Amino acid sequence: MFKRVTVKKNERGLLLRNGDFDRVLQPGRYALWGGFDRLRVETFALESPAFNHPLADYLMAKEPEVVARDFVRVELGEAQAGLRFEDGVLVEVLPPATRRLYWQGLRALRVDVVDVAAQAELPAALTQRLTQTQLRQRAVKGLEGVLQVQVPEHGAGVLWLDGKLARVLPAGNHAFWKFGRTVAVDLVDLRLQTQEVSGQEILTRDKVALRLNLAATWRYTDVLTAFTQLQKPAEHLYRELQFGLRAAVGTRTLDELLENKSVIDEVVTEHARAKLAAFGLLLDSVGVKDIVLPGDMKALLAQVVEAEKAAQANVIRRREETAATRSLLNTAKVMEGSPLALRMKELETLERVAERIDKISVVGGLDQVLDGLVKLRHP
Repeated sequence: MFKRVTVKKNERGLLLRNGDFDRVLQPGRYALWGGFDRLRVETFALESPAFNHPLADYLMAKEPEVVARDFVRVELGEAQAGLRFEDGVLVEVLPPATRRLYWQGLRALRVDVVDVAAQAELPAALTQRLTQTQLRQRAVKGLEGVLQVQVPEHGAGVLWLDGKLARVLPAGNHAFWKFGRTVAVDLVDLRLQTQEVSGQEILTRDKVALRLNLAATWRYTDVLTAFTQLQKPAEHLYRELQFGLRAAVGTRTLDELLENKSVIDEVVTEHARAKLAAFGLLLDSVGVKDIVLPGDMKALLAQVVEAEKAAQANVIRRREETAATRSLLNTAKVMEGSPLALRMKELETLERVAERIDKISVVGGLDQVLDGLVKLRHP
């Protein structure tokens, strides 16, 4: 029985006789005589060069000449990764222990073998190729086996390999093989950072409950030391600020704190700086944002302030009255010994009276007015 088959120029054919491999068909037209055998032809488009077929292992094991002529053979060890290129462009990262065939044909195929056990970090040139995926028409396959990290200019990266701190990464692009190891990178901001400590309920020495909110600024001075000795440096900083706040408030009375609010900042700063310096952390500044008193204590303090202000006002009023009385006494003494001064005072008084009266009728001359005024005021 004849079977006519056409294999296109961008295809390859696989001839199966009774389900077994017979040969690879190159582009062309075929008239196949099978006799009593069952013939079947499977065609493969070369645009997808991967030969994912149940016969792939058989061909690699039993048909080396066919594989060498029609395929690119890939066999990777357990500590090896593969970089597959098409026409010089990286298109796929192959994991360890990969066994695969690729059709030869439309594109020049190449697979570079990399020893992933020797070095965890990818070379800079390869890292650059992987990070510029936005410029590619086709995405690189198999990137789940690579950890890509971009460390910003103002930061650093803490590299962990199999749970151990390996080193600190500088700013830039980095990539690491994930095959056969656990890789993680913590990004750290080296700029000045802010830490809030809010809603702290603390008793003063005289048993007054205060609620305080504190803000602090800090930065890393030694990232490697900080992450070697501390699991979470930021949480350790928060706890030390809490302890410093309790030491500042719990050992002082409410009056001491109200008289000198800066004492809290000074005590917390001194306490925390001494504790954090050994861990590669620098406390830059500390400031109490709010001190919230209980409701009944607010009312009492308001009464105290009101009483203090009333007392101060009373003192000022008495002082002014005393000064006014002393001034009057001095004026009286001057006028008693000087008739001219008395006469000037009378004229001044007459001027004030005239300012409040629209019309004045004088009978007997100005002297009669002055004499009458003096007699009226000094009976």
